[in-house]
Amino acid sequence: MLMVAVHISNAAVYKVGDSAGWTTIGNINYKQWAATKTFQVGDIIHFEYNAQFHNVMRVTHKMYRACNVSAPLATYTTGNDTIHITRRGHHFFFCGVPGHCQAGQKVDINVPRNLSTTASTPSALVSPLVPAARIPTPSPSKAVTFSALKDGFGSLGLMAMAVVVLLVSDSA
Repeated sequence: MLMVAVHISNAAVYKVGDSAGWTTIGNINYKQWAATKTFQVGDIIHFEYNAQFHNVMRVTHKMYRACNVSAPLATYTTGNDTIHITRRGHHFFFCGVPGHCQAGQKVDINVPRNLSTTASTPSALVSPLVPAARIPTPSPSKAVTFSALKDGFGSLGLMAMAVVVLLVSDSA
Protein backbone atom coordinates (compact mmCIF):
# COMPACT_ATOMS: atom_id res chain seq x y z
CA MET A 1 0.00 0.00 0.00
CA LEU A 2 1.26 3.49 -0.79
CA MET A 3 1.32 6.10 1.97
CA VAL A 4 0.88 9.72 1.01
CA ALA A 5 1.85 12.58 3.30
CA VAL A 6 -0.41 15.60 3.19
CA HIS A 7 0.49 18.96 4.65
CA ILE A 8 -2.37 21.40 5.05
CA SER A 9 -1.47 25.05 5.38
CA ASN A 10 -3.50 28.04 6.52
CA ALA A 11 -1.77 30.23 3.94
CA ALA A 12 -3.94 32.16 1.53
CA VAL A 13 -3.32 33.58 -1.92
CA TYR A 14 -4.55 37.14 -2.38
CA LYS A 15 -4.83 38.57 -5.89
CA VAL A 16 -4.22 42.30 -5.51
CA GLY A 17 -7.28 44.16 -6.77
CA ASP A 18 -9.27 40.92 -7.00
CA SER A 19 -10.74 40.53 -10.51
CA ALA A 20 -9.46 43.95 -11.66
CA GLY A 21 -5.86 43.04 -10.87
CA TRP A 22 -3.00 45.55 -10.68
CA THR A 23 -3.99 48.47 -12.90
CA THR A 24 -4.80 52.16 -13.14
CA ILE A 25 -7.95 51.45 -15.17
CA GLY A 26 -11.18 51.74 -13.21
CA ASN A 27 -9.80 53.76 -10.30
CA ILE A 28 -9.24 50.73 -8.07
CA ASN A 29 -8.91 51.69 -4.40
CA TYR A 30 -6.09 49.41 -3.25
CA LYS A 31 -6.14 50.89 0.26
CA GLN A 32 -9.78 49.84 0.60
CA TRP A 33 -9.01 46.45 -1.00
CA ALA A 34 -6.26 45.74 1.56
CA ALA A 35 -8.45 46.91 4.46
CA THR A 36 -10.93 44.10 3.73
CA LYS A 37 -8.26 41.39 4.06
CA THR A 38 -6.66 39.73 7.08
CA PHE A 39 -3.09 39.01 6.00
CA GLN A 40 -0.91 36.48 7.82
CA VAL A 41 2.69 35.33 7.67
CA GLY A 42 2.84 32.62 5.00
CA ASP A 43 0.26 34.25 2.73
CA ILE A 44 1.03 34.85 -0.93
CA ILE A 45 0.36 38.21 -2.55
CA HIS A 46 -0.28 37.84 -6.28
CA PHE A 47 0.11 40.80 -8.63
CA GLU A 48 -1.46 40.20 -12.05
CA TYR A 49 -1.03 42.99 -14.62
CA ASN A 50 -0.08 43.90 -18.18
CA ALA A 51 3.73 44.00 -18.06
CA GLN A 52 3.82 46.42 -21.02
CA PHE A 53 2.17 49.11 -18.89
CA HIS A 54 2.89 48.29 -15.25
CA ASN A 55 5.35 46.80 -12.79
CA VAL A 56 5.52 46.22 -9.04
CA MET A 57 8.10 47.79 -6.75
CA ARG A 58 8.58 46.81 -3.12
CA VAL A 59 9.59 49.93 -1.21
CA THR A 60 10.10 51.44 2.24
CA HIS A 61 7.34 53.37 4.01
CA LYS A 62 9.08 56.69 3.26
CA MET A 63 9.34 55.82 -0.46
CA TYR A 64 5.70 54.65 -0.45
CA ARG A 65 4.43 57.94 1.00
CA ALA A 66 6.42 59.98 -1.54
CA CYS A 67 5.95 57.61 -4.53
CA ASN A 68 9.76 57.63 -4.78
CA VAL A 69 10.91 55.09 -7.41
CA SER A 70 14.65 55.83 -7.16
CA ALA A 71 15.83 52.83 -5.08
CA PRO A 72 13.20 50.09 -4.66
CA LEU A 73 13.92 47.11 -2.41
CA ALA A 74 12.76 44.85 -5.26
CA THR A 75 11.21 45.25 -8.71
CA TYR A 76 8.88 42.73 -10.36
CA THR A 77 8.12 42.90 -14.08
CA THR A 78 6.60 39.61 -15.26
CA GLY A 79 2.93 40.60 -15.06
CA ASN A 80 2.27 37.54 -12.92
CA ASP A 81 4.28 38.06 -9.74
CA THR A 82 3.88 36.28 -6.43
CA ILE A 83 5.37 37.52 -3.19
CA HIS A 84 5.50 35.32 -0.09
CA ILE A 85 4.86 37.14 3.17
CA THR A 86 7.55 35.98 5.59
CA ARG A 87 7.22 38.48 8.43
CA ARG A 88 4.70 40.60 10.28
CA GLY A 89 4.36 44.34 9.74
CA HIS A 90 3.80 46.53 6.70
CA HIS A 91 4.83 45.54 3.18
CA PHE A 92 4.67 48.47 0.75
CA PHE A 93 4.26 48.13 -3.01
CA PHE A 94 3.53 50.47 -5.89
CA CYS A 95 3.74 50.68 -9.67
CA GLY A 96 6.96 52.41 -10.72
CA VAL A 97 5.63 53.69 -14.06
CA PRO A 98 5.61 57.52 -13.91
CA GLY A 99 2.32 58.85 -12.54
CA HIS A 100 0.83 55.47 -11.58
CA CYS A 101 1.69 55.59 -7.87
CA GLN A 102 0.41 59.17 -7.67
CA ALA A 103 -2.81 57.96 -9.34
CA GLY A 104 -3.30 55.42 -6.53
CA GLN A 105 -1.63 52.28 -7.87
CA LYS A 106 -0.04 51.42 -4.55
CA VAL A 107 -0.87 49.05 -1.72
CA ASP A 108 0.16 48.57 1.91
CA ILE A 109 -0.08 44.90 2.90
CA ASN A 110 -0.21 44.91 6.70
CA VAL A 111 0.30 41.71 8.65
CA PRO A 112 -0.81 42.54 12.21
CA ARG A 113 1.63 41.78 15.02
CA ASN A 114 -1.12 40.26 17.18
CA LEU A 115 -3.50 38.23 15.06
CA SER A 116 -6.66 36.87 16.65
CA THR A 117 -7.18 33.14 16.40
CA THR A 118 -10.55 33.69 14.74
CA ALA A 119 -9.10 35.32 11.64
CA SER A 120 -9.92 33.43 8.49
CA THR A 121 -8.39 33.32 5.05
CA PRO A 122 -10.20 33.11 1.72
CA SER A 123 -8.66 29.88 0.58
CA ALA A 124 -6.47 27.21 2.08
CA LEU A 125 -3.69 25.64 0.08
CA VAL A 126 -2.77 21.99 0.06
CA SER A 127 0.93 21.52 -0.50
CA PRO A 128 2.19 18.96 -3.02
CA LEU A 129 1.66 15.34 -2.08
CA VAL A 130 4.81 13.36 -1.46
CA PRO A 131 5.03 9.54 -1.71
CA ALA A 132 6.43 7.91 1.40
CA ALA A 133 7.30 4.42 2.62
CA ARG A 134 4.93 1.47 2.71
CA ILE A 135 2.80 1.09 5.83
CA PRO A 136 0.69 -1.80 7.08
CA THR A 137 -3.05 -1.64 6.54
CA PRO A 138 -4.73 -0.44 9.76
CA SER A 139 -7.12 -2.75 11.56
CA PRO A 140 -10.79 -1.76 11.36
CA SER A 141 -10.72 -0.58 14.99
CA LYS A 142 -7.87 1.85 14.22
CA ALA A 143 -9.12 3.06 10.84
CA VAL A 144 -10.05 6.74 10.55
CA THR A 145 -13.57 7.31 9.31
CA PHE A 146 -14.70 10.15 7.09
CA SER A 147 -16.94 11.42 9.90
CA ALA A 148 -13.95 11.52 12.26
CA LEU A 149 -12.00 13.48 9.67
CA LYS A 150 -14.88 15.87 9.20
CA ASP A 151 -15.24 16.37 12.96
CA GLY A 152 -11.51 16.89 13.40
CA PHE A 153 -10.60 18.90 10.33
CA GLY A 154 -13.82 20.05 8.70
CA SER A 155 -14.27 20.03 4.95
CA LEU A 156 -10.55 20.70 4.42
CA GLY A 157 -9.75 17.31 5.98
CA LEU A 158 -12.26 15.64 3.70
CA MET A 159 -10.76 17.36 0.67
CA ALA A 160 -7.25 16.22 1.63
CA MET A 161 -8.49 12.67 2.21
CA ALA A 162 -10.20 12.66 -1.20
CA VAL A 163 -6.93 13.71 -2.85
CA VAL A 164 -5.10 10.91 -1.03
CA VAL A 165 -7.70 8.34 -2.11
CA LEU A 166 -7.50 9.49 -5.74
CA LEU A 167 -3.71 9.32 -5.77
CA VAL A 168 -3.65 5.90 -4.16
CA SER A 169 -6.27 4.54 -6.57
CA ASP A 170 -4.40 6.00 -9.59
CA SER A 171 -1.14 4.37 -8.53
CA ALA A 172 -2.73 0.93 -8.04
